[in-house]
Amino acid sequence: MDPVLLYDTTLRDGTQGENINFSAEEKIKIAQRLDDIGIHYIEGGWPGSNPRDRQFFNLAKTVRFNTARLAAFGSTRRPGILPGDDHNLAALVESETPVVTIFGKTWDHHVKLMSNTLEENLSMIEETVIWLKQKGREVFYDAEHFFDGYRANPEYAMLTLNAAIRGGADALILCDTNGGNLPSFIADAFRAVRSAVGQSGIRLGIHTHNDAGLAVANSIEAVNQGAVVVQGTINGYGERCGNADLITLIPILTLKMERPCITPENLKKLRGLSRFVSETANIVPLNSRPFVGKSAFAHKGGIHVSAVMKDPTAYEHVDPALVGNSRTVLISDLSGKSNIEYKAREMGMDIGGNGCDSRKIVQEIKKREQEGFQFDAAEGSFKILLEKLTEQHRPAFELESFRVVIEKEKDRPCNSHAIVKISVGCRDEITAAEGNGPVSALDNALRRALHQFFPDVDTMHLVDFKVRVIDGNAGTAAKVRVLIESRDRDNLWSTIGVSEDIIEASWQALADSFQYKLAKQQNLQCVE
Repeated sequence: MDPVLLYDTTLRDGTQGENINFSAEEKIKIAQRLDDIGIHYIEGGWPGSNPRDRQFFNLAKTVRFNTARLAAFGSTRRPGILPGDDHNLAALVESETPVVTIFGKTWDHHVKLMSNTLEENLSMIEETVIWLKQKGREVFYDAEHFFDGYRANPEYAMLTLNAAIRGGADALILCDTNGGNLPSFIADAFRAVRSAVGQSGIRLGIHTHNDAGLAVANSIEAVNQGAVVVQGTINGYGERCGNADLITLIPILTLKMERPCITPENLKKLRGLSRFVSETANIVPLNSRPFVGKSAFAHKGGIHVSAVMKDPTAYEHVDPALVGNSRTVLISDLSGKSNIEYKAREMGMDIGGNGCDSRKIVQEIKKREQEGFQFDAAEGSFKILLEKLTEQHRPAFELESFRVVIEKEKDRPCNSHAIVKISVGCRDEITAAEGNGPVSALDNALRRALHQFFPDVDTMHLVDFKVRVIDGNAGTAAKVRVLIESRDRDNLWSTIGVSEDIIEASWQALADSFQYKLAKQQNLQCVE
């Protein structure tokens, strides 16, 4: 099968998404990651529209791309002037990219909205492409709103494509700019275009938006109908509902359709690329993102886990390792023996020799989940519970008592301090500390006490704290669930606590987090 060329527009169309902004330096870093994974074309931005994109292209002149060809994006010349007099086109040339992508009006409705004539619009397309080809550029022509234009006036839509062909365009990209067309219509229109322009030998491509949730499906259908260039963005970022998600499209093309676009080695970098772009954009990664999401290969039902342990293909459509991901088995009230045994083996634990088999553990999990615990989100607490049920738990410390005081005086802010008494071996330690609230005070006091025995505890940081009322019918006496996420130099883990008292629930989660951290350290021996 013919290979498919990947054209990434994260740095241009992706930045039109809400709350997504990249500095010029960040765009360079993303471009280098795109190049590393084997993307063929990288659209860096619109240099004629803003200083940041011009800065990016200036920086890019000093960067060597090993795989990708960099593209600058812009529009056709303005009505009534020559291409050489258009400052936007001049900015494209000054970017010194080997590829230039221009968009033009294909839908006659849009031409009229711009107070232009249909004839002048055709001249704008043809003359712009000719001028850019004379400058030695590879030229992509994006036929904006092509499918809506084809539906409204197919004859004129085809005339705009022919204008780009006469100008010498290297590729025609058919755009579903409104993102509202169905795969069946995409297929019909694509076949008509391929039949009409096939003799020219020009490459055809697809650019879809996701307003109907069909951007990936429409791109796949276009490839089935002859598209050899696929445009999209990492994680589907883009205006309104976003663009076609290359993170989903790449493994589909490679693994499902046998249309090679990147190497198997680079395919394994896909999850890392997705997370890198998410973090750079300061957007929380989508757990349910196909192929690379945290939940993409997560199994919760006991029957599912039992089947996966025997044959992963029973509930996994591809090997997660192929896209840099991994299997996750969750623990909940839907769990069966297989979930417990899988997680125990994953944690390096033997649960068969302490009089508490996996059936009993399953029943205890179900009981606690009924009480409000949620272990699929708190593997740290699950590991500690498993150790306790199998008599393998060796606590690094024991709580003797704690006291939390919250004071409020008139207009002054609340002040919280805590006193904690713990025992390590046969030694006791009592410490006090203040904090920004009662949980912060407890955290600070416990850290101060543990530091006397375990200095490495200073490397642990709490990175998230969530409180949820389990059943609000009891009002202020309702049971609450506290989830704490912690991180050290090497690991990230979550712990959980449940109680009618939010401070007690917080202590449970907090204490479990420190116990999990200290589990591999040697307890301090008593000194007589």
